[in-house]
Amino acid sequence: MGRHSLPDAYTPERQRGASPRRRRRTVAVATLLVIAVVTGTAVAAESGLLSFGESCEDSAVHLTVAASPDIAPAVRAVADRAREDELRTDGHCMDVEVVARDSYKVANTLAAGGKAPDYQVWLPDSELWLDRAKGNGEGVPITSADSVASSPVAFAMVPKAAKALGWPKKTYSWAELVGAALGSDGDVRLGAADPARSATGLMALAQIAGSSAALGGDSDTRVAETAKVLAERMSESDSQARETLAHDSSPAEEGNPKRNQALLLSEQAAFTHNAEAAEGGKVDLFYPSDGIPLLDYPYTFVDESRLTVAQTRTAVRLMTLLSEGSSNRKGTLAGYGFRPGDGAPTADVVEAAGGMAPQPFTESAVTEPSAADLLEMLGMWTITVQSARLTTVVDASGSMATPVPGRNESRMDVTKASLVQALGQFTDNDEIGLWEFSTRLDGEKDYRRLMPTSRLGAPSGDGTTHRERLAAAFESLEPVPDGATGLYDTVLASYRDALGSYVPGKFNALVILTDGSNQDDRGISRTDLIAELTALADPDRPVPLLAIAVGPDADREEVAEIAKVTGGDGYEVSDPADIQAVILQGIMTASQVGGAGE
Repeated sequence: MGRHSLPDAYTPERQRGASPRRRRRTVAVATLLVIAVVTGTAVAAESGLLSFGESCEDSAVHLTVAASPDIAPAVRAVADRAREDELRTDGHCMDVEVVARDSYKVANTLAAGGKAPDYQVWLPDSELWLDRAKGNGEGVPITSADSVASSPVAFAMVPKAAKALGWPKKTYSWAELVGAALGSDGDVRLGAADPARSATGLMALAQIAGSSAALGGDSDTRVAETAKVLAERMSESDSQARETLAHDSSPAEEGNPKRNQALLLSEQAAFTHNAEAAEGGKVDLFYPSDGIPLLDYPYTFVDESRLTVAQTRTAVRLMTLLSEGSSNRKGTLAGYGFRPGDGAPTADVVEAAGGMAPQPFTESAVTEPSAADLLEMLGMWTITVQSARLTTVVDASGSMATPVPGRNESRMDVTKASLVQALGQFTDNDEIGLWEFSTRLDGEKDYRRLMPTSRLGAPSGDGTTHRERLAAAFESLEPVPDGATGLYDTVLASYRDALGSYVPGKFNALVILTDGSNQDDRGISRTDLIAELTALADPDRPVPLLAIAVGPDADREEVAEIAKVTGGDGYEVSDPADIQAVILQGIMTASQVGGAGE
C-alpha cells in the first residue's frame, strides 16, 4: 500500500499539553538544577575547570544512563556525538555510557532498594514506571524531570488487514477497532507485549477498557475477553512483539499462524519496523479516535545525592541535548522516530510509521489513568494470563454491622456486594474459597471454613457451580453479635492452610479483610505471629498475604507489618465498595515481588 506525504502546511488540530503531573516533575527537579548550576559554576571557577586547555581524556566526567531499549540507540547517538565534538560542561568533557535496560526491570530493582545501582540517570519509556519504582517508599530515591521525547500508542496492521477495515479513511474508537479486528468476518491475529512488562501493552489495554466502558453494557467482560485474546499471542517485550509481524506480503508469511496481522504498538516502534522491513512487510497505523496515550520518556536522576556536582551538570546538559534532539524536526531523536516531549506530531515521523490523514494522529488521550487504575488493570491482566488460587477470609465481628457513612448499608453489606462483584473478574479456572472469623466461632477457634478453595467452574452435586455457591456464601455472611476480632489466630491458621494446599503454576494468595485490630488476648501475640509466618514463608511456594483494612477502625500498619513477611502487603479502604479494586491492585503488586532482578 502506497504512502503519501502529509501537506507541508500541516499543523496539529490539538497538541498535547504538559499534564499536571509533568508540570510537578518540572517543579520538583528545578531546585536540583539550580543548585547544580550555581554550585557547579562556583566550584569550576575556584578550581580552574572553566579552562579549556585540558584534553578531554583528562577532564571527562563519566555518566551512565540506563535507557529503555527503544530509545537507547538514539541516546547513545547523542552521547557519542557529544564525545566526538568534545562538548564540554564547565570545562569537563562528557563521557556518557548508555546501557539498554527494560523499564520494568529497573523499576523493580529500584523499588527493592539495596545497593546503589551502576547508573546515575534512568530514562524509562513511561512515567508509569516511576510509580512502581517508588514502591512503598523504601527503595532507591529518584527525582524525575520533564519528558525528553514521546511516542503515541497506536494500532498497527499489515496493509491487507488495514485495507479490509477501511484504512485510512475509516476511524474507530479503541473498543470498536478491537471489535472490528476480532469480528466475525474473519479474525485478525492480534498481538501485544505483556502489559506487566510493557508500558505500550498496559496503556493500550487501559484505553480499551475505558473505551469499552463508554459503550455501556458489560464492559468488564469485553475487556477480559480482549485480554484473553492478547494473552494467547503475547510477547515478553515490544521488540519481540515486532518480530511476530509478517515479514512480507507473501502467502506463506501472511498465512503463517505464528505471524500476527495486528499489534498494539507505539508509533516509534512502527517507525523502526517500517525502516527495517521490506515493502510488503511494512505496517499501517490506526490512531483510535477516542485518544492516543503517550509514552513520555521522563528523564530521571537516580539517588541524586550521590552524584558529584560535575555529574549533575553533565546529566543536565545531556537532558538538554536530548530534548533538542526530539523537538528539532531534523534532530537526532526525531530521526529515530520520536515526537517531542509535548506529543506534537511530526509529519515525517507519522508518515514513516504508517500513518496517514485522516487518521486522528493528533488526538491525545482524554484522561490519563491513575496509578491505582493501572494497578487494577494489571491485576485483571494477571488473573487472566495466570489462574489465581485465593482463599478469602472475611471479618464477621460485630463491628461489621456498623453503617457506612452516606449509605443505608452496613460494612458487611457493602463488603459482600463488592466480593460478589469481584467474582466477575475471575475465570472458571480460578480457584477461590471462603473463611469467616470473629471470636470462638467454632468451639475455641476464632475462624470457620465456609467454602473450600476450588475451581469456580467446578460443578456441584446440586447442578450449580462452585462460583454460584460461593456467591451465595458471600451473600449469607452476617456479623456475629458481640463478636470480637480474632485476627492473629485466624491469619496463622488460614496461612498454614493456604501454604499446605499450594498449587504450582497458579497465583496463590491469601486475602484477609478486617475492620478492626486483634481483640483476642488469649491467642497468639503479634510478635509470635510474625515469627511463625517468617518461618513458614517459602520462596519456592509463594503465598502472599493481601491484608485489607476496611473502615476507620482498622489498623493498616498492623496488617501491613504482618503481611510483608509473606511477600504481601497491607491496604486500606474507607469504603468497602473499593475492595474489588484493591484486591486486583494487591494481586498485581504481589505478583511483582521477586521479579526485581535484571
